[in-house]
Amino acid sequence: MRLDKILAATAVAALLAVGFVNPFLVTSALAQNAQTAGTANLAVGPQYNTAHVYVAPEDFDRFVASLIATFGGTTTKQGVFTVTPAPSKTMSQLVLTPVGTVSVFGFKTPIPYPFGAERTGYLVTDLEEATRTAVDNGADVLVRPFNDPIGRDVVIQWPGGVDMQLYWHTTAPSYKPLQTIPENRVYVSAERVAAFVRSFLSFSSGKVVSDDAHAPGIEIGQPNQTYRRIRIESNFGKFTVLVTDGQLPYPYGREVTGYAVANLADTLAKAKAAGVEILVAPYTADQRDAALVQFPGGYIAEIHSTANK
Repeated sequence: MRLDKILAATAVAALLAVGFVNPFLVTSALAQNAQTAGTANLAVGPQYNTAHVYVAPEDFDRFVASLIATFGGTTTKQGVFTVTPAPSKTMSQLVLTPVGTVSVFGFKTPIPYPFGAERTGYLVTDLEEATRTAVDNGADVLVRPFNDPIGRDVVIQWPGGVDMQLYWHTTAPSYKPLQTIPENRVYVSAERVAAFVRSFLSFSSGKVVSDDAHAPGIEIGQPNQTYRRIRIESNFGKFTVLVTDGQLPYPYGREVTGYAVANLADTLAKAKAAGVEILVAPYTADQRDAALVQFPGGYIAEIHSTANK
């Protein structure tokens, strides 16, 4: 498998050198080669892709209640655990909504580094194999695999500075399939986007479903400009890669997840009633109605639905 990857990468590099290949196509080609070479699919399913949300303990219950009021769903039992390899204590609860799963943490002690910067947790079938595969595809290991109360975890960083946690449970969990698949929203520079996309595609056995070099800038608070937007799908879920110059107005770049709902106006009405603040009023772009909101406790998210034609 590794020989196949090396040969494919060598061939692509040669073509790039003489200008015959679009760099965007390279990432898809390498990912396809990884799949045909027999790369194991490490993903369990998008309902196990959890957004990691850190809130102050005093905001914990209010945040969870607002999330359920906005999207519906259920929660696991709340508890206080040590979920880091260094000594710490955090309130912890899983929120299972039909539009995405959220892991909520309310640390009662200082948060050990680098926890709090990882945006998501992905359940994998084999943690050690997933770690090796991530490293083989360009990821750095920020926190080596460690035990938690119900399994094992590792924290990795992809090219471009994208942190995430991979996890494995001793007893396999069973969550309902999602009604809609949320988007992991990642802001990456033009200098690092090729490396990030190439690495994540190969790791996830994913595919690029769209690559718009002139996406409407209103999506990132720059209505008079355009930017590059890449959408990726895999068995882990959806990724939206936003390639920007970093000169973004607040709150763009602060949102971690984009949630797809049936009706944006109805969802925002529920959110406002639950104490959620609308930071960016609804707008229409890319056949979507979308808005950015902030939940009690500070969690910022994008919410969107299909625009009426």
